[in-house]
Amino acid sequence: MKSISIISASIRNGRNSHRVSLYLKKFLEEKHQITVSIIDLKELDFPLFEERLKLIESPTSAMLALADETTKADGIIVVTPEYNGGYPASLKNVIDLLYAEWKRKPIGIATVSAGAFGGSQVITSLQFSLWKIGALVVPAMFPVATVEKTFDEHGKPSDEVSTDKKATAFINELIWWIDAKQKMEG
Repeated sequence: MKSISIISASIRNGRNSHRVSLYLKKFLEEKHQITVSIIDLKELDFPLFEERLKLIESPTSAMLALADETTKADGIIVVTPEYNGGYPASLKNVIDLLYAEWKRKPIGIATVSAGAFGGSQVITSLQFSLWKIGALVVPAMFPVATVEKTFDEHGKPSDEVSTDKKATAFINELIWWIDAKQKMEG
C-alpha cells in the first residue's frame, strides 16, 4: 500500500488552507486506499533552524520524526497558502532543514488563497525551491480559490463532484510519479 504525507504549511491562527489538507487526506484514504498522514507545521511549532538537520548536534525527536516520515513516504503533498505572492516561512524552514530526504521524492503542490486565483503566484517560488534540492515536483497542481467558500472547516467541499474530479487528476499524476520512481529503483 502506498503512503503519502501531507504537509499542512500554514501556522497562522484562523488558517483556512488546513481545510484542504483534511479533504485530501480523506479523499486519498477513501478513493485510493492510500495510507495518509498529515504533517501539521502548526502542531510541530518548530523554531527557526540555523542549520540543516545533518549538521545539528542535538536534533529534537520532532526533527528526527519529520525526517523519518519524509523519507518513508512514497510521496508528499504540500498544501500551502499564498502569502503576498510567496509561501509561509514555516514551510521554507522545513524545506531547508531537510536535504537528502527530498531527493527524488515525488511532490504534489496544492495552493490555497482567499482570492480568485487559487494561490497561482506561489507555485513558481515553491517549485523552484523544491527543484533546487532535487525533489520530483509533479506537473499537476491543485489550486483552491476562495477557500473559505470552497471547503468547510472539516475539509468538506461545497461542490464535491467538481472537487473530486479535480483531485482525481491531481492525485493520479502524483501516483504515476510514485510508481515511476518505484520502477526505476526496482
